This record gives sequence, C-alpha cells and structure tokens, in this order.
Amino acid sequence: MTLSIALTEDLATCHALRRAVFIEEQGVSVIEEVDGRDTDALHILAHKDGQAVGCARILVAGATGKIGRVCVLAQMRGQGVGVALIEAALDCLRQIDGVTQARLGAQTHAIGFYERLGFSVDGPEYLDAGIVHRDMVRPV
Repeated sequence: MTLSIALTEDLATCHALRRAVFIEEQGVSVIEEVDGRDTDALHILAHKDGQAVGCARILVAGATGKIGRVCVLAQMRGQGVGVALIEAALDCLRQIDGVTQARLGAQTHAIGFYERLGFSVDGPEYLDAGIVHRDMVRPV
C-alpha cells in the first residue's frame, strides 16, 4: 500500500471527502462546511493506493498558517493518513516566506493526536459547527 500526499487543485475531490466526513458522518450543515474560503486556500489531498482518502486546507494570514478542514475517511483512520496530512501541511507552511506559526481548531477528541504532532492548546473550548473545539498552535 502506498500513501501519496500533495498539493492539489482538485477541489471537487476535496469537497467530496469533506462532505463524507463533516456533513454525512458528523452532521455539520452544508452552510457551515462550505464557507466560501476554498478559493483563498491551499489544498492537500491524500491518496492511498490511488484512492482519495483524506484532505486538508491551509489559509495564510501574516505569519500564521491556519490548517483546517482536516479529514480522513472513517475506514482509513488509524493508518497514518492524518499524521501524513498534518506533516505535509507543515512542510507546505515552511515554504511560505514569513510564516512562523501553524494554528488549527481541533475537535476536543483529537487534541491528543495534535499534541503528539507538536501542537499546544491555545485558548478555551468553543463550538464550531455544533462541535466542541480548542485552538492549537505550534511553530513551523
């Protein structure tokens, strides 16, 4: 089995993955998931054995790269796809002049996952799309 991760302009595939995970699995509304910011973002797509299995997007504002919309299909979780997506996003941020910090909003059940990747909790719990999150940050 081979995992490949790369920047992509294939938004249709990213949207299909996000629909499966956020809308269908987690019950996020279409209005909250489709926020109109995709055209301003960089997108990362993961393929395992040729099948799209996960994605993430990156928005840059000043010295901060915000990693978001990180999703992995349910049947592919626990196989390193999420770790590889975050590592690829961090690698991408390192290539952008002036970016020194990565930030993300983690669903609270995923805080340990992100802590293992060097992120630290930064701020209180909040609701995003009806799901409890906490902001997390790390240097790139």
